Amino acid sequence: MLLELSSRVIIPDWRLTTAEILYHMPDHPGVLQTFIWQKLDHAPRFPELTRFLDFWRREIEGPLHSVRVASAALSSPAELRYADGQFVLH
Repeated sequence: MLLELSSRVIIPDWRLTTAEILYHMPDHPGVLQTFIWQKLDHAPRFPELTRFLDFWRREIEGPLHSVRVASAALSSPAELRYADGQFVLH
């Protein structure tokens, strides 16, 4: 759902979310393995990541050790810088 406020469009806070998942190997519990998950998700609750981690706990034998999450905004205000110079090409 988009909201319009004073001729500016405000979009929901969808972010590119990356999760680094460390889990114990089923056959070797003392060994940690890394899995990287990445998807568009809605911050700050991250429902897609939560669904994936629930699936992991139900269906995958490797018990989770830790999850590290990073997210980046999809859109941001434009950066404009004016150059103080001129370059001439032939």
